[in-house]
Amino acid sequence: MIDLGRALKSAMTTGKVVFGVEQTEKTVRNGEAKLVIVAKNCPSGYLVSKDHGVPVYQFEGNNMELGALCGKPFSVSSIAVIDKGASNILSLG
Repeated sequence: MIDLGRALKSAMTTGKVVFGVEQTEKTVRNGEAKLVIVAKNCPSGYLVSKDHGVPVYQFEGNNMELGALCGKPFSVSSIAVIDKGASNILSLG
């Protein structure tokens, strides 16, 4: 079982990750996203739908919990992993 918090921190420090619905949707449309992580209360039907061809991991917590897991002082509804870096985060998809 993968530790999401540890995998996210590793991806954030050694790879490239973007936060927020607008940025995540943009990277998915540009074909840059390798994995999308969405909070259970993510407002984007597009990201949740999985119709875009990018693996989606449904985080069981809400956007406040996802933001805290990322070490951010704000809510995070969605995350796009562009480069996994040294993490094993893509195994979630």
